[in-house]
Amino acid sequence: MTISREGGGAASGPLAGMTVLELGCYIAGPFAARLLADLGATVIKIETPDGGDPVRTWGEMQGGKSIWWSVHGRNKKSVTINVKTPEGRGLVLDLVKHARIIVENFKPGQIERWGIGPDEMVKANPTAVLVRISGYGQTGPIAQNPCFGVIGEAIGGLRHLTDQPPGTHELPPVRTGVSLGDSLAGVYAAMAALAAVHEQDNSESPVFRTVDVSLTESVLSLLEGCVPEYGLLGKIRQPTGSTLPTNAPSNAYPTKDGAWMLIAANSNPLWAKLAGLMGRPELADTPAYRTNVERVQNVRQLDAMIADWTRTIDSADLALRLEAAKIPSSKIYTVEDICSDAQYRARDMIAPVDDPNFGQVLHPGVVPVISGFDRRSAIRWPGPDLGAHTREVLQHLVGLSPESIAELEQQGVV
Repeated sequence: MTISREGGGAASGPLAGMTVLELGCYIAGPFAARLLADLGATVIKIETPDGGDPVRTWGEMQGGKSIWWSVHGRNKKSVTINVKTPEGRGLVLDLVKHARIIVENFKPGQIERWGIGPDEMVKANPTAVLVRISGYGQTGPIAQNPCFGVIGEAIGGLRHLTDQPPGTHELPPVRTGVSLGDSLAGVYAAMAALAAVHEQDNSESPVFRTVDVSLTESVLSLLEGCVPEYGLLGKIRQPTGSTLPTNAPSNAYPTKDGAWMLIAANSNPLWAKLAGLMGRPELADTPAYRTNVERVQNVRQLDAMIADWTRTIDSADLALRLEAAKIPSSKIYTVEDICSDAQYRARDMIAPVDDPNFGQVLHPGVVPVISGFDRRSAIRWPGPDLGAHTREVLQHLVGLSPESIAELEQQGVV
């Protein structure tokens, strides 16, 4: 199904009827708001009139426009307001009156300096939820320091672990290739916003709530047992490349055609299946590999044997053999593999969307799938042009006349 610019019409997701005001830019705040928009919320994105969100110029460009923006700004209404003017600040607070959730990801204290901070928002809407995303949180000795997702990944401990084992090379630890820290903080922000709304809805006297999300803390929360292991044992977990130190075999193995195949046969029954598939069934009962504990202790020799076998088989053939044996496995996908994958296509996770700026654009589908709501219609329109909805929102939500809006445009307020 191809989704048109206004495809799907009115929102029909579980958050239909909820208004979200987005004051963010770059990734974390807008990603959180996009998740809410994908689930049906009406998201009004406030942008500066002189260029808007910088992500509009990021990534591959076509016709002077960012292709990424088609996804990053989807399902949102773009409204331009100069918040550095008194009139602009008044308009923002007028919009706060209609918002259940407000999302911002500026440096702590910035919206206060603009005169649209929590103290002003609570007067405009005493039962709103303000979600604040920042590098280190709103408090603490370095709260004012600048921070992007990559810094959050470093301070959160993830960057240290995304590397080959110590002593195997002299290159710095690699990053994930996307701004994982930003997006992760956005997920936490969306979840916390809805938790706060739920609390308000079940309170006899709902009050204004503030949610404080830190990029560094969001990343740190992923580190499994690293913190308690250090606290009790003084152990600092080290990077282990493409494997994990707790189970084996579970690694990426080279194929004859130059691809990499992930094979996770770390339970005893799965290991026995893999050993049989390799033509080495006796390995399953060999003392060095009989149990997971023994396999972890001898993982280098084990991985070398498996790699010697996978190098003799093309990735497509190897994938079929592993699938037939019901061994968890996958080629390491490129985006080309993703976009042609039958499973993703069958579930509409790869969605063709009509974008007036580019024609048809492939979008990742809305996550998660919720029964009773059609994933295909959840993408209502792609990222809009800057200020595309300014007149609509100010006229129909705030109640300004067309003449008043035109005057604000002449003054540079919108």
